[in-house]
Amino acid sequence: MSVESPESGAYGATLTIDLDALVSNWRLLGKRAGTEAGAVVKADAYGIGIEPAVTALSRAGCRNFFVAHLSEGIRARKVAPGATVYILNGLLPGSGGIYAEHELSPVLGSHEELLEWASFRQTGAKVRPAALHVDTAMNRLGLWPGEGLNLAREKSGTLAAADIGLLMSHFASSEDEADPANARQIAAFAEIAAVFPELPASLLNSSGHFLKDCPSYQLTRPGYALYGGNPTPGRPNPMQPVIGLEATIIQTREVEDGTQVGYNGRWTAKGKRKLATICLGYADGYPRNGSWTDTITGGSALVAGVACPFVGSVSMDLIIIDVTDAPAGAAQRGASVTLIGGPLDLESVGAGAKTIGYEILTSLGRRYERRYLGG
Repeated sequence: MSVESPESGAYGATLTIDLDALVSNWRLLGKRAGTEAGAVVKADAYGIGIEPAVTALSRAGCRNFFVAHLSEGIRARKVAPGATVYILNGLLPGSGGIYAEHELSPVLGSHEELLEWASFRQTGAKVRPAALHVDTAMNRLGLWPGEGLNLAREKSGTLAAADIGLLMSHFASSEDEADPANARQIAAFAEIAAVFPELPASLLNSSGHFLKDCPSYQLTRPGYALYGGNPTPGRPNPMQPVIGLEATIIQTREVEDGTQVGYNGRWTAKGKRKLATICLGYADGYPRNGSWTDTITGGSALVAGVACPFVGSVSMDLIIIDVTDAPAGAAQRGASVTLIGGPLDLESVGAGAKTIGYEILTSLGRRYERRYLGG
């Protein structure tokens, strides 16, 4: 089923989101791991919307969701009342009451957080079990492995008072199968998991599902791959595409050789060219680094299947594309061009904008008409 905005046609660009593909990707990853798959739905479910994503995944059987912020967890809880919702960024000082009110689970990654959470639980507050994060390489959040081992040896005190229900760590380089850091992290986490035999554990992120000789443990945490991103860079993408982005041509013109185009005239026509301006810019989440100049290449759009490069700077609300090579009649006022879809997958779009597919996804703007399929 397609759900369209009541103001369909009032937008300059359309973002299509296939919730059935999202669910298929989640099922594929769970099957590959041979264990239960959760879902990382932080950053507004990587740009596609927490509420529709969590609703579709919950209906498909997903029981564990991971977000970054409490505000995201509250949104997820409203549409998944029976699920476990983990807050990856941990316990902010004084936030215990919010966790209790919305039945959310903090991911605890420091002694300070453990002490505060244990103290809060001792007030008699009704809360769900927390997760314990052990840092095995990122040096970003989490306890040192030695701290985790010491906690396990206590078998009482702070750890018992905190009521931990999940042990986890996070890969730093799992998208690069050849990186020796992966083996070091796998070994470090295995040592920690061995001294917490009573706890379910979680290590695999999206790319981790495709690492050889890596235990799946009891729960995995895919994110990017759920939304169609390639978890195996440099190899064929095993995931189904989830999003497509199209924008409308609002004007065309022909320019002569030597004509400068866009802000500061950074692109110069080489010969007579036909240009089209589309309703989309960096205010819609398409990075300004996708600009083409006389010396730097950038992004492109598909016009009737033909790749047409951007010309000049990506501006706030508009992008100019060179449609000279598009089929006759394809590039005209009111026609749609593809910004994401087909050969313009997340990885190639990210490369054209000198960034990564993750940033493209999580920057998807609010000015699109959003069409949800399936779910």
